[in-house]
Amino acid sequence: MSTINRFNIRAYFLLLNDDNELLVSDEIIAGKQYTKLPGGGVEFGEGIEDAVKREALEELGQEVEIVKHVYTTGFFIQSAFKPTDQVISVYYQVRLLELPKFKIASRRFDFDLENHQTESFRWVHIGEINLKEFAFPADRFILERIATDTPL
Repeated sequence: MSTINRFNIRAYFLLLNDDNELLVSDEIIAGKQYTKLPGGGVEFGEGIEDAVKREALEELGQEVEIVKHVYTTGFFIQSAFKPTDQVISVYYQVRLLELPKFKIASRRFDFDLENHQTESFRWVHIGEINLKEFAFPADRFILERIATDTPL
């Protein structure tokens, strides 16, 4: 194992609709396809809640309101992209301030690659979440608990 010498703090958001569906993100990262929860890295000088709001605005093109903190990883995760980084993921439940304006895909990895689109969003019913589709251990941890109604 490489020597861990840095923390990589990630800020993710859980957005549910009225049909008990969760917004998930299909993305191309470093040339590979990943299904994950929406969000990304916390920037230097930025609070975690600020990062959640910024990520939502960047990814969805819409502002969100923080509802509550849901989970912060309590176990060790080595970065899949930088082996010297330890990943700490923080999850917040959010709500949109207005009706969704972003495009909703009907299938996984529904990209417009001709226009360099590398991210698409889709709703997945909580009861139909397939944990094997999700790339990152912290996402799988929280989604398993949500799907089985296990307290965090």
